[in-house]
Amino acid sequence: MSRVMAVTFEQYGQLHYLDPGENSYAVGDWVLYPTENGPEVCRVVWAPEPSSEEPAAALPLCAGRADADALARDERNRAARAEAMAVSRELVARHGLAMKVVAVDLVDRAIDVDRMVAIYFSAPERVDFRALIPDLAKTLRARIDLRQVAARDATRLTSGIGQCGRELCCSTWLQTFEPISMRLARSQSMAGNPLQIQGQCGKLMCCLAYEHPLYAEFERNAPPIGDVVTTASGDGKVIGHSAPGQSVTVRLENGEVQRCPLTEVCPKSKARKERHSKIRRQADQP
Repeated sequence: MSRVMAVTFEQYGQLHYLDPGENSYAVGDWVLYPTENGPEVCRVVWAPEPSSEEPAAALPLCAGRADADALARDERNRAARAEAMAVSRELVARHGLAMKVVAVDLVDRAIDVDRMVAIYFSAPERVDFRALIPDLAKTLRARIDLRQVAARDATRLTSGIGQCGRELCCSTWLQTFEPISMRLARSQSMAGNPLQIQGQCGKLMCCLAYEHPLYAEFERNAPPIGDVVTTASGDGKVIGHSAPGQSVTVRLENGEVQRCPLTEVCPKSKARKERHSKIRRQADQP
């Protein structure tokens, strides 16, 4: 049986999965993640665990623990990225360009001994940055690679806190973006309030997609609003739904309003049939 562990390059950053091989690692250990440009330092957030799925064999193999030299190089790279980020934003503002620098990556080219700085930016439209590149190259003393990213990818790079109060899904565990439509918002009774369905990227929230099955299953099992149901407190009419809480709101015949678990609510017609069936079964017993 194969094993899998999860690592991150930034605190609370996106999870990346590795094959630990025969080695044993603990949460908090600094290890090396193999990349096209050499091993990069990352930190273990999930200790190696057995995996029953064979695709784990296709995961990158952990390059071992990070030694003092690797940690020192990582610190230098982080400082260099922070400096490059500050310089890039300053020059973009000086040129008056409608673009936002969201991330910077450094690539050391061992073949031609040149350093390349990859600058990721977002913009509402195409940007003419031909005058910006020479200034960046001269100031950073490196070759410049400007890469425009979409709104969702920009938010993934910058991270943040969602409406739920937790780190954004796209910057932690979410690997791919699924198409999101207003149909999903309407099925969750959230289409009327844009603030409820819009994420920090300005697009529809990703959680609308992977929470949709919960709402769909709830709609299949819950009595529709307006139906008369039987509860532990008596008969009443359904006046509200709560899919996350798996409950319905019922106004009883005496005017009292109660929130009842879905498992304890039964449509009145169904309850009547079950009572008749029970009476018949009792009558058939000797």
